[in-house]
Amino acid sequence: MTEQALERIAGYERRFNTLFEDYFDALSARLDAPTFSRFAPECLELLRDLSLRGGKRMRVVLLHEAARLVAADPVEGLDAAALSIELLQTHGLVHDDLIDDSPTRRGGPSTYYAYRERFPRHPQTALGLTVLAGDLALALSLQVLLDAKVPVAMRQAMVEAQTRAAADTFVGQIIDLERDFAATPDEDVLHCVADYKSARYSILLPLQLGLLAAGEQPAHFERELRRYARLVGMCGQMRDDYLDLFGDAATMGKPTGIDIRDGKHSYTVSALLSLASGADRGVVEAALGDPSCTPETIAAVREIGERCGVTVRMQADMRRCAEQASAVAAGWRPRWREEAVTFFERVPLWSVGNLNF
Repeated sequence: MTEQALERIAGYERRFNTLFEDYFDALSARLDAPTFSRFAPECLELLRDLSLRGGKRMRVVLLHEAARLVAADPVEGLDAAALSIELLQTHGLVHDDLIDDSPTRRGGPSTYYAYRERFPRHPQTALGLTVLAGDLALALSLQVLLDAKVPVAMRQAMVEAQTRAAADTFVGQIIDLERDFAATPDEDVLHCVADYKSARYSILLPLQLGLLAAGEQPAHFERELRRYARLVGMCGQMRDDYLDLFGDAATMGKPTGIDIRDGKHSYTVSALLSLASGADRGVVEAALGDPSCTPETIAAVREIGERCGVTVRMQADMRRCAEQASAVAAGWRPRWREEAVTFFERVPLWSVGNLNF
């Protein structure tokens, strides 16, 4: 990634974080809730806290760079689209942490655990308020698009894209849970989960909204956009699964081995079960799904993965997906702006390269 591109990424992040903070400030002032309610503003404050603890805002970056495929200068509608994408992400994080019973997120308490601490004697209230907080974030993600100051046809197309992406993500969550009931899910199942649960809203949706804002019709290029998004999404999910066992807990802001303890048949866990044998496989199977699994056991599983070639296989798979995605983006060169096409070529390779294999 060039220095110029990295500066643009940092600029998008800074600008959006200010935009997001201003959005929540304005929303707090105009929230349509009864004056007696304490729970409604508390809910909004938890959503704000989680949202503003965001990372590199790569969905926002992809959105802006997708618009640059068509237009050199900023276009109307990108701010609303960026807010919508990140509010949908907030919705997903709230519900993910509830489904996974995760205590932390982005270096702080998850919304679910914040409510559990708030209502220690009322677990159903904590559960219900967490669900509703996620639902509120989803509704807000659509509302900002409906309020966008863009032509009606563009606004409708954006809302349709957002709604489809949200529905696909919910299906992805369902099949993600279903996957873990299979003894050993095959590669196609893992790829399908990554596509529905992540790629369609994290990669494809920013591409679609950015092109729409710039006046392009993404439906004309749906097959290649979907292929690019699927490959990048698969690569990203492999990366997340890889880091869950082989990453650094301090850097990630959460402990390693979560998928092992939760019994999730992730890319990493599937590779472990495929490559480990004998006593090593027994250690992995005993740890899988054991919520009381100790850090020492996770370290032992990690060592097994390194010794059995899991790291080598996953690194090769990630590189292959990244290279295929880059080749898809290269095919956009005759149609769209060179600088932006080059950016999308490099993004998958950059993501994998940052793991420092």
